[in-house]
Amino acid sequence: MPPQSRSALPEPQSFDRVLSSMCTAPHPVARAAAERYLGTNPGDPESYAGVADLEARTVDLLGTVVGLEDPHGYVPAGGTEANIQAVRAARNLGSSSSPNVVAPESAHFSFHKAAEILEVELRTTPVDDDFRADPDAMAAAADEDTVLLVGVAGSTEYGRVDPIPDLAAVAQSVGARVHVDAAFGGFLLPFTGHQWHFDHAAIDTMTIDPHKAGQSAIPAGGFIARDHETLDALAVETPYLESESQVTLGGTRSGAGVASAFAAISELWPDGYEAEFERTMGLADWLAGALESRGEDPIEPSLPLVTSEMDAEVFEALRSAGWRVARTGDGALRIVLMPHVTKEMLQAFLKDLDRIRG
Repeated sequence: MPPQSRSALPEPQSFDRVLSSMCTAPHPVARAAAERYLGTNPGDPESYAGVADLEARTVDLLGTVVGLEDPHGYVPAGGTEANIQAVRAARNLGSSSSPNVVAPESAHFSFHKAAEILEVELRTTPVDDDFRADPDAMAAAADEDTVLLVGVAGSTEYGRVDPIPDLAAVAQSVGARVHVDAAFGGFLLPFTGHQWHFDHAAIDTMTIDPHKAGQSAIPAGGFIARDHETLDALAVETPYLESESQVTLGGTRSGAGVASAFAAISELWPDGYEAEFERTMGLADWLAGALESRGEDPIEPSLPLVTSEMDAEVFEALRSAGWRVARTGDGALRIVLMPHVTKEMLQAFLKDLDRIRG
């Protein structure tokens, strides 16, 4: 038998047992678009004008999703970059020599990265009994040096949506900006009654990730701002490029993410996304009921994400059985119902859980 070629690649992991990821298999049109634009670079818009124009059109589509008629922004690598940019813009636009950012303890760990990189103080506040931001606690933590308040619209651990209009009122009282991290919830929340986007409150910036429930290929995030002043605060000169400045955190970027996001949103907004939300939300409710009937203690889902207390030994046995599950910071089982998750997958998962439980 001939030796394996050095250039041979192993098959990528399949999604058939992945229950913890907020990414999913890209939609076929998104995959095809990513391949077509793989070698383009929106970081050099004069040389690659076609993909630069496509990025502007993608931002317009994202604005439609998040309730903003005249959006400004770009397609970053993902939510971490967008969150860092929100903190950076707030710091640059603020007047404090010792700026701070106030966020609930449920905020994504990328805000800790942002605080370290940008030398900004991060003040985290307790959440309420439903794992949502507490406006009173955030108001108590904010002061004249606060440049940004952060709200979460679809938390990564519990899928909770913070009271965004209340947080915006707190920010206004101290003259701070408002950023909403809707990386997970952005393509789910339009089909709920939550108040979370630009048309619901005085939000300045938002993170939304097409490569999550938006079903685009990785990497494709979204950084959306209400006004162009935000982007101006991020701009640096680019003397060796034909374009005069660059607002992005990364320089060279593949146009694959831009094209993939554009293709997916054009194909699926709004009816396809709404149908997928209803399907996965139905699965979340079904799974929560199935776990409860087995003596578990799931938290009622508000988005397609189920958490439940689970013994550590049982959790590790599920991992050993091949299930890609994860835990919250408090040790609860965390299952995300992404588009690749089916009822058959969940039934197989529950069968293994029953076997392990004995």
